[in-house]
Amino acid sequence: MAITAALVKELRDTTGAGMMDAKKALTETDGDMEAAVDWLRTKGLAKAAKKSGRTAAEGLVAVKVDGTVGVAVEVNAETDFVAKNSEFQTMVAQIADAALSVKDVDALKAADLGGKTVEDTITAKIATIGENMGLRRMARLEGETVVSYTHNAAAEGMGKIGVLVALKGGDEAFGRQVAMHIAAVNPASLSEADLDPAIVEKERQVQIEIARESGKPEQVIEKMIVGRMKKFLSEVTLLGQDFVVNPDLTVGKAAEEAGAEILGFVRLEVGEGIEVEKEDFAAEVAKAAQG
Repeated sequence: MAITAALVKELRDTTGAGMMDAKKALTETDGDMEAAVDWLRTKGLAKAAKKSGRTAAEGLVAVKVDGTVGVAVEVNAETDFVAKNSEFQTMVAQIADAALSVKDVDALKAADLGGKTVEDTITAKIATIGENMGLRRMARLEGETVVSYTHNAAAEGMGKIGVLVALKGGDEAFGRQVAMHIAAVNPASLSEADLDPAIVEKERQVQIEIARESGKPEQVIEKMIVGRMKKFLSEVTLLGQDFVVNPDLTVGKAAEEAGAEILGFVRLEVGEGIEVEKEDFAAEVAKAAQG
């Protein structure tokens, strides 16, 4: 695979590595971006371990709670301008209301919204607003108490990030603090038991390679990995993270002190994981000139 300047730049932006290191990493991994990030980490050349999908799509996440049930929906549009449009916001709020009565996104698309399905309602709005839109995701959460929070709110109950937290015991004030923590820190799972084993194993292999680069004996490396994996798990699981409201406590310990059990959470961020292909304008001009 050709190692382009654009690939090198993307890897530099992701990891903070130098240009030559980024180029070498891509060369060593045949242009595989994810493998290149791991290669840089094993060599101690990546300044940041976290990598998230570029947020390219626009739109809104809306959250709604009714008793013991909470829902979050993501409706996308092409531009942020439409996300600020009152017609679009009204439609998103109506879709969130409809989500309370269904179990998944397919059922939501088929749900009734004033005589039309949700999907047909969105199609009609595309015609009037003149921009492509789509219902991308829906999440549902149930618990003794369900609390919602929106970050960068564009209107009541909707914004760029929507969070739901389900609790047993505790109160809404504590639940809101936890929801704000989740919005800011973005944990990968509630606890180690809920974490994708593939994520754990991948991190373990990266840490083993980093430790081996130090040249230490295998028995020393094994002890190093135990400590490093413990630290990793505390950083990516909600219950193990330092609570943003009180960093002296983990979220799990803070829940204990609040008399609450955190049953689960949902965090949706507009456009996360969606990549929009970027046109290389200079290349397009050069190609046109040659033609």
